[in-house]
Amino acid sequence: MNGSDGVVLGVDIGTTATKVVAFDTSGTPRASASTDYPLRQPEPGAAVQDPHEVAAAVRGGVRAVVRQLDGVRVAGLSFSAAMHSLLGLDGGGNPLTPLITWADTRASAQADRLHDEGRALDLHKRTGTPVHPMSPLIKLVWLRERDPELHARAVRWVGIKEFVLGRWCGSDVVDHSIASATGMLALDTLDWDPDALDLAEVTRDQLPEPVPVTTVLRTLSRDAAADLGLPEGTPVVVGASDGPLANLGIGAVDPGQAACSIGTSAALRVMVEKPAVDEHGGVFCYAFVPGRYVVGGALNNGGVVLYWLGDALAPELGKDSEGELAELASKAPPGSAGLLMLPYLLGERAPHWSSLPRGAYVGLTRAHRREHLTRAALEGVCLQLSLVLGSMDAAGIEVRQLRATGGFARSPFWRQLLADVLGIPVNFAKSREGSAFGAALLGMEALGLVGSIDLAADLVEIESTLDPDPRPAELYRQLRPLFGNLFDQLTPTFRELRRLAPLLSGDASAG
Repeated sequence: MNGSDGVVLGVDIGTTATKVVAFDTSGTPRASASTDYPLRQPEPGAAVQDPHEVAAAVRGGVRAVVRQLDGVRVAGLSFSAAMHSLLGLDGGGNPLTPLITWADTRASAQADRLHDEGRALDLHKRTGTPVHPMSPLIKLVWLRERDPELHARAVRWVGIKEFVLGRWCGSDVVDHSIASATGMLALDTLDWDPDALDLAEVTRDQLPEPVPVTTVLRTLSRDAAADLGLPEGTPVVVGASDGPLANLGIGAVDPGQAACSIGTSAALRVMVEKPAVDEHGGVFCYAFVPGRYVVGGALNNGGVVLYWLGDALAPELGKDSEGELAELASKAPPGSAGLLMLPYLLGERAPHWSSLPRGAYVGLTRAHRREHLTRAALEGVCLQLSLVLGSMDAAGIEVRQLRATGGFARSPFWRQLLADVLGIPVNFAKSREGSAFGAALLGMEALGLVGSIDLAADLVEIESTLDPDPRPAELYRQLRPLFGNLFDQLTPTFRELRRLAPLLSGDASAG
């Protein structure tokens, strides 16, 4: 393969930035641009954005890349987007609400109520989406209860990708991957689930039509094309959500091969041939392409734990102290001399799917120093990922190998720690493009430029492989159940802390 077929633009609409990368059919990036935008918190628990601001960033990124390409033919655009976003529109397609992101936790009470009523697990198994404040289904229940007039005024409910494509292409569709992360799509039919719609009090006419991720929209409007610097009618591939496309982007497409990413947050995902959710609802399951589903779990707390450590324990190291903190952690022994940390600074998603928990150190003694506290925190992130791995195993999914990416990979210590805690070999891909490359590759398949997305495993170059060190790996195997049991043991305490939060002073008590 070569670049003679032109390039496909992978457009990755993330939580804090949109990245646009042009790839040729050999997988070589030819041009790129990235634009940041703020995540606003106008009230406790809120995490919202201005949809026009995000759409402008997408437009600006595509325009910048087209200019860099300087006449190279653009064969098409293909999209990735963060899951679980929700936006209400009026009859003219104008926003009635801010863009409510996955990180918004204001629907916690509604999620908790569905769990208490015993309805959560059935919804989770039918739709693949955990009952959690991140879910658009739960956000809709919250909006209906908080502002019924606004809920009733909305003519359409979409996510950010559907908003952008609606503006550019006049489309009213949502790909199966994004749709199955709304909590309202039945995995067995890939159509809207009637019971979920009843719960949200929306009709199927208020939602876009679910379509395959390889659907090609050939309706890029004249105005949009001229604005972007592209020919009218340039094909636009609907694309998918960022999770499955991140797997694709680092070549984790074969059975038994999982993708792990640790940035600010963290995630562990594997592709399977049939829908699978474990009995306790520890993992999500989202549709991707026919015969492929993505099973796994996302954590709220990844690198953010290290940022907190820098602020709280080592402010003298200044900004960008993550490398020095990881080096500090390496001075403590495996197991941090009997210290465990639950890294739930921002609540937690997988495998407990609860906004209730707080962070906790357990086993603290006078002998512990900064290096122990730092190592225990990094071990806690990795142990939480190992609980997700255990939920995958409970769902009948064997993971034999991992491909990892994210900011954590800059630290040799944290790389080895992940392999030791998970107890399986970890491959590190050379490419850092992730979801943008996955989107472009999916677009190439949809446009007939490549035979199959399976070639991702061959296109992604592995930079290094780390095997677990047997002695610490055995220690972490024994610590895992102790760590896993702490959530249940501390839940009554977490619940009381939430109840008492209004009485407790200081920003640290806000949850």
